[in-house]
Amino acid sequence: MPLRRIAPWLALAVGVVLLDHLTKWLATALLDYGRPVEILPVFNLMLAHNTGAAFSFLSDAGGWQRWFFALIAIAVSAGLLIWLLRAPRGEWLLSSSLALVLGGAIGNLIDRVWQGYVVDFISLHYGGWYFPAFNVADMAITVGAAMLFLDMFINPHNHGKRDDRNGKTTG
Repeated sequence: MPLRRIAPWLALAVGVVLLDHLTKWLATALLDYGRPVEILPVFNLMLAHNTGAAFSFLSDAGGWQRWFFALIAIAVSAGLLIWLLRAPRGEWLLSSSLALVLGGAIGNLIDRVWQGYVVDFISLHYGGWYFPAFNVADMAITVGAAMLFLDMFINPHNHGKRDDRNGKTTG
């Protein structure tokens, strides 16, 4: 049963979605929109709504981007799920990285579809430089992508092309 084999990785993805939405709910309930709350000299909590993609890309596009980015997230999530199903058994780094990216993508997808924007609340800054606000889903995507990149070097056999004639990886 393929789903039983990936159940731990699906649980990780669901855990990311739950943690993401718990923290977004807390941020929405406890923070005033746009008003930073200093936690450390370089770290604020600040409620923000992002109607665009990363770094507010296309945030002022008039509304069509909501469904465009939702469709992209659905396609990427489907691809990640298929990749997870096909991942070699015992490849925990590959599988956990895919699960983190999947959970983050679904967490932000839920926001985008239900609310029309993604809730962000973590703000990092130094001096006059501010990194765009982000959330737990964004962190999971970033960590998962970094782990996937690491896996490409540690386990290159997981990322090569498949030779359809014999099913072996060709690199």
